[in-house]
Amino acid sequence: MPIEVRQVSYAYASGVRALADVSLRIGDGERVAFVGQNGSGKTTLVKQFNGLLRPTSGSVWLGGADIATQRISDLARQVGFAFQNPDDQIFRNSVESEVAFGPFNLGLRGASLQAAVDEALGALELARWRDEHPYTLSYAARKLVCIAGVAAMQTPVLVLDEPTTGQDRLGVERIEHLLAARSERGTTVLVVTHDMAFVARNFDRVIVMSAAQIHADGAPSEVFWRDEVLSGAGLEPPPVVRLSQRLGGPRFWTVSGAASALQPRLPDRTSKSTLSEEAGT
Repeated sequence: MPIEVRQVSYAYASGVRALADVSLRIGDGERVAFVGQNGSGKTTLVKQFNGLLRPTSGSVWLGGADIATQRISDLARQVGFAFQNPDDQIFRNSVESEVAFGPFNLGLRGASLQAAVDEALGALELARWRDEHPYTLSYAARKLVCIAGVAAMQTPVLVLDEPTTGQDRLGVERIEHLLAARSERGTTVLVVTHDMAFVARNFDRVIVMSAAQIHADGAPSEVFWRDEVLSGAGLEPPPVVRLSQRLGGPRFWTVSGAASALQPRLPDRTSKSTLSEEAGT
């Protein structure tokens, strides 16, 4: 589902201006990462997409319709949103009922509801905890529960705010597998994140925000080489990008990309894991 932001500004009641005349278009089925330091405006921007926040000026269009004309309950059918802090989202007394809450409120019942819940729990390997109270789980597991709850809604747009925070490697891999599967179905996948290596592996488009505005918007192969823009936004590219820059050859921004680009130049014993160690990822 396409999203269009037209000259949107937003100011909080405190007077802080979080967005300043921001415009962009996100195409149907795109995978887009919003990056920038805290306070840059990225979370404020994505909250405009489902009506959690409404523009102070400008407009947001979802699927060709101005969201100003739509209720939040209607927008929830189109945009699923997982909060950065799972404790802002969890309120049910079991993992299964928490994951079922969203799709139930969208009208799913019986076998259709159970199938959506089972699929989301399975994708994030949470099925063994379905009867547990969410607050008996670790912070990282609670984040996965929140992501599962939003994924179970099967909305055409999926927004995750800092999904990899607190996750170990296996947790990140579960999230990556879920996003890949949803992307294959045509879901528009959007994330807010500081995890640049996660961005490099999973996203085709990177939007860099700083001081309430967009300062770069493009593919990783372009954005990760804009050192001045990244440093101005308080960001560092993935370490493997620095390796690519030092070598001065073909650009690569993931370990798998480095392996493909450098294989002809490396001894046979050099493996992807060795490259990963050398690149610091």
